[in-house]
Amino acid sequence: MKKTLLTLSVSLCLSVTAFAGPSILDLRHSITDDNIIAPESFETQTRLLEENFYLKNFVVPGTDLGSSNTASPAEYEQRLTKLPTEIDLPYNSIVGRYIDMYLTKRRGLVADMLALHNYYGRFFEEELLREGMPMELEYLPVIESAINPNAVSRAGAVGLWQFMPATAKGLGMEVNSLVDERRDPRLSSRNAARYLKQLHDIYDDWSLAIAAYNCGPGNVNKALRRAGSDGGEKKDFWDIYNFLPQETRGYVPAFIAANYVMNYYREHGITPTVVKRQLTTDTVMVRKYVHFNQISSVLNIPVEEIRMLNPQFRKDVIPGDYRPYALTLPTQQCLSYVMSEKRILDYDRDLYARRSTAEPGGESCEPVYTSDGGEANLALASRQSANADVNNEIAQTLTERTVTKTHTVGRGENIRDIARQYGVSATDIKRWNKLRRGKVKEGDRLTIEVVECVTPDEVRVVAAPEVAQVDPSAFKSSASGEKTVRKTTATAETRKPKAVPMPAKKSTPKASTPKATTYKVKKGDTLDRLAKRHGTTVAAIQAANGMGKKTGLQIGQNLKIPAKSAKATKKRPARRRR
Repeated sequence: MKKTLLTLSVSLCLSVTAFAGPSILDLRHSITDDNIIAPESFETQTRLLEENFYLKNFVVPGTDLGSSNTASPAEYEQRLTKLPTEIDLPYNSIVGRYIDMYLTKRRGLVADMLALHNYYGRFFEEELLREGMPMELEYLPVIESAINPNAVSRAGAVGLWQFMPATAKGLGMEVNSLVDERRDPRLSSRNAARYLKQLHDIYDDWSLAIAAYNCGPGNVNKALRRAGSDGGEKKDFWDIYNFLPQETRGYVPAFIAANYVMNYYREHGITPTVVKRQLTTDTVMVRKYVHFNQISSVLNIPVEEIRMLNPQFRKDVIPGDYRPYALTLPTQQCLSYVMSEKRILDYDRDLYARRSTAEPGGESCEPVYTSDGGEANLALASRQSANADVNNEIAQTLTERTVTKTHTVGRGENIRDIARQYGVSATDIKRWNKLRRGKVKEGDRLTIEVVECVTPDEVRVVAAPEVAQVDPSAFKSSASGEKTVRKTTATAETRKPKAVPMPAKKSTPKASTPKATTYKVKKGDTLDRLAKRHGTTVAAIQAANGMGKKTGLQIGQNLKIPAKSAKATKKRPARRRR
């Protein structure tokens, strides 16, 4: 009887076991899914990644032997088990599909990522060690960005670790028009390590922390509630797998696959890249506004290399006058920067300087306000009174015209000096003269287009003689209330006022001598342009300021401008109003 009962008990246990669901261990190894979404890093175009300055200049691509592309599931599982990792890396069919994808369609991408890891991997390792984190997390950027610091996702995540703007700012990273610290390899790695540590403190499980890094703690918490974790039973990624967003379902398997291929690439015919030139870097603090081109020109470093080392500066500008920023340079160049900083800041200073003030109407033709005792207003009033009978138009605002000049290059002159002399840009001079390289030699004749001001004094509109003879009694009202005019001698062509040259003014003696005014030199000013603008001569300005025969001006320089001279007024050519 006891034997019979024992037999029935064993049979019942076997039956329960047969119909029970798989254990957690079995689930993580046997789970399948045909609807997972691969991370965007799998879409990275190898051809574009190979344009990276580091890949082009510091490494020699490995040779793809093309043998043993894939392995059996048993080999994958065995090799993953042997990896010295703190994080559990189980194998299942989803992991296997990602490994096969890396080893077949994305073999070139794996080779490039191995090369990039030679440089960026040290940042990952140093920051993970600083926070006491598992070292296998250094392969998260493989699935996040394909180890590309300039990677941008469709959702707007940026950088090696693919931070969204809100998350980055919450971690204290700066994101603005000129600086995006999500692209900074070291700073983004430091904040990624801290963020992952915070997530692990929440869940006490690395698979859930990695999942939350991808989809956010809110989605993981919701999946845990739906999976029934309220009973106090600890669950991991594989327990809540079916309740997670589709992309996150593939995220942890892709992370496991990345750890596999970055460690076992040799077993699959992908040879390691060879570093042909070791890149060692250091940082220097920059406290001034400086452009990459200034650093490149003085220190003889390619701009592309500075960009590669400092991808956080989005527009090739370091706004060090806002706050200090760390600039990464090759180690031997950091001391050179410190020693040459003044030369760097002075190089093409005007070209890269930002405007601090701006006047309406532009700098070259802005109105100049001087005290003349109201004489200009009186003159304008008298002109208006003279034309009141025929209601002629009076020019009251400044206009400008473009004048083409020819400059003969002197000894030692270059395009930049000539551009400053005429208040134009070097780029425009090259365009006007079709110069590709921008080099000129003594004796070359250059076409220069300059803008000159035309003041109201140079333009006068008067009525034609026929219009002046209109009989005021000819006006009558029509039925619509509009006025019509019956002309006596005017024709259709003479209805409009014609623009005629204004006769030169004769200088008349004045009771008092006008006083000189003070003017602050602005960008683009020259003695010739100032003399024309203020109705005086270059020689008069030079004499008033003790300049001798010097013509050079400095921005911000205060000049004494003598009163208008009759001689200068007579020299003005008559203008026709356009």
